[in-house]
Amino acid sequence: MSKVFILSVDQGTTGTTALLVDVSEKTALKIVGRSTVNFPQHFPKADWVEHDLDEIWLSVVQACNEACMQGEARAIHFSRKAIVAIGICNQRETLCVYDRETLKPLARAIVWQCKRSSAICKRLKDEGLEARIRQKTGLFVDPYFSGTKIRWLLENNADLARQIKNGSALLGTIDTFLLSKFGQGKAHVTEASNASRTLLFNIHEGTWDSELLAIMGLASSDNIPEVLDSYGFFTATRGLGFLPDGIPITGVLGDQQAALAGQQCFSSGQAKCTYGTGAFLLLNVGEQSVLSQQGLLTTVAWQIAGKRSFALEGSAFIAGASLQFLRDNLGLLSSAYESETLARPVSAAPLIYFVPALAGLGAPWWYPNARGAFFGLTRATTKEQLVRACLEGLAFQVCDLIESMQRDSSHTFKVLRVDGGAAANSLLLTIQAQLAEIRVERPHNLETTAMGAVFFAGLGAKIFNSFQELGGTSKIQASFEPAVDPEAKDLVRKQKDGWQRAVKAVQVFSGLE
Repeated sequence: MSKVFILSVDQGTTGTTALLVDVSEKTALKIVGRSTVNFPQHFPKADWVEHDLDEIWLSVVQACNEACMQGEARAIHFSRKAIVAIGICNQRETLCVYDRETLKPLARAIVWQCKRSSAICKRLKDEGLEARIRQKTGLFVDPYFSGTKIRWLLENNADLARQIKNGSALLGTIDTFLLSKFGQGKAHVTEASNASRTLLFNIHEGTWDSELLAIMGLASSDNIPEVLDSYGFFTATRGLGFLPDGIPITGVLGDQQAALAGQQCFSSGQAKCTYGTGAFLLLNVGEQSVLSQQGLLTTVAWQIAGKRSFALEGSAFIAGASLQFLRDNLGLLSSAYESETLARPVSAAPLIYFVPALAGLGAPWWYPNARGAFFGLTRATTKEQLVRACLEGLAFQVCDLIESMQRDSSHTFKVLRVDGGAAANSLLLTIQAQLAEIRVERPHNLETTAMGAVFFAGLGAKIFNSFQELGGTSKIQASFEPAVDPEAKDLVRKQKDGWQRAVKAVQVFSGLE
């Protein structure tokens, strides 16, 4: 029997994962190759975060090659010519600048975590532009998003500004750069979920907005990519060496939208949270956009046949990265996996708290200059309690997002589907269920982001015909239930009250109050 495969590329903030998936049986998808390749993070100044695009591309090449080699080694009648489609999902707001002809990077990518455009954001707010920008984009004016990074380049790098103005430099998010590389420059395109994270895209009209372009310093859309649907034909492989020519790339999504798809949250009212470098909660709100009154973002979930579906999104900038901080900076952990064993026997809140504002506070607070802190320490405090407080800090942030979403929408959360590396921590998910007072479900396959790209690539290649056909492809591995007895509920209330005081103290310490 001939088999068919989809190659999925999940290009993330710290590494690239490639999945090779056997899609011959639609209800029994099988991962037959998987590789993750990390790449360096560059911090040239305080609060600056950069990626080298050449290093990112090398990680993509290596991950794809290794995933395919695993498929070849398993004697499953796999050859690279049996790959019928490629799907891409990616870190979203990171800004890429590269040469139109050679595709050579012209500068390091400015990562979504980078704060260098904070002063520009303040100027735009002082000029009274935020309300107008937010109405069109669903986003706040924040260094998080790509548009202010473009204006920073235009104001601070004369050589790049010249190349942007004369049209020799191309601008894009990571998906755009990867599509250019896979197709050897035959396409300069993106898709709607990535475009919606730039501060340049009118999410209601589905187009680049001339007023927003002007605000960010661009005279026209000549340097930025054409916006396509989230599945369909983007480009085809050409001259790569590690893959045959002619494999179509047929599905592209921003990473959090891909996780929403991978968790099969295709209907309005369904939600997922990804615990990766940050924590990202998305609620599908359907074809009618909802402008948040609670500090959340309105974003495009995906676009199909020109019609957009929307999501409310809450982003906590630091989640799994806080465990890396405990490991690498403080030496409290030998590995992130150790956190569950250390923290399980001890308690932290309502006595000890950690506010993980190591890259500022995201939604619903939006304080990019906030600083993280531990509270409630005594001479008796142990490292185990600090680790427990770190896990609880992750969960408290997500609780704030859930409560904000419920106020904004007509939906009451009954189930939260979770994924991402930190979702392997059962103690974290137990804490999350108790603090949020809802059931938390973890799937067998935590690679839901990459699987979302598989789903959309499969739709674009007509392997799958509808969302409904994808319904049987995911199974729940574990559920975590909230506590129901009155004593436990009273403890949760006290823990949440203490968390709000801790966040308030961080704001005061950081000069935000």
